[in-house]
Amino acid sequence: MGRIIENLNLSEQVTNELGRAIVAGEYSCESGLPTEAQLCEEYGISRTAVREAVKMLAAKGLISSRPRQGISVEQPSNWNLYDTSVLKWLLSSSPSLYVLKEFLQMRLAIEPEAAALAAEFGRDEDIDQIGKAVEAMKAAANDPSGSMHDADLAFHTSILFASGNRFFSHLRDFISTALNVSIQHTTPAKANDLAVADDHAKIYTAIRNRQPERARNLMKYLIDEAKTFIELEIKKQG
Repeated sequence: MGRIIENLNLSEQVTNELGRAIVAGEYSCESGLPTEAQLCEEYGISRTAVREAVKMLAAKGLISSRPRQGISVEQPSNWNLYDTSVLKWLLSSSPSLYVLKEFLQMRLAIEPEAAALAAEFGRDEDIDQIGKAVEAMKAAANDPSGSMHDADLAFHTSILFASGNRFFSHLRDFISTALNVSIQHTTPAKANDLAVADDHAKIYTAIRNRQPERARNLMKYLIDEAKTFIELEIKKQG
């Protein structure tokens, strides 16, 4: 606790620390949180700053604060998993592979359809952005010191945008947050960056050629392959 995070004000730092601790199970429904006075003393900040942190955590569904009842830690089922901070804390906690499995299951329900919509209705200029991401992935794959990470993120978020579906587009930050961790697990498993880039290029080609069903199936295969790897890793961990 008490770790300093640059570019965050005091309330945000406390929010980050307490959020991580709640998600990691250091505080639970049974144990509750320290009192305002205890938090003020621990972090060396004012009650105003602590109360602001409490409001932030309550907005994320991690805690609730009621008059004369104090601060209560909420059940995990009440946490706002679409909040990118909550997702980051979950992914940095010990059961992150289980979170990634659930995340990949959700992606299977969304991204294949987004790819199909992009192929059928996507504007040429939006599809161009997918192509640029693929080219960046290929360039990184051919560079021994390169990383495809950012280009891979751009590829998936560009497809969400190209789908033309505003609900999908608004998932871009959420998808990016989890992909930041997911890619680190699944890309090395293939042990061939060129093959990874080629798999993404096939999806782009199907979208560019206006082949919705092929784009849908290729994206489904890509995500299902990653999900299978994560499931194998979970089995290895027992």
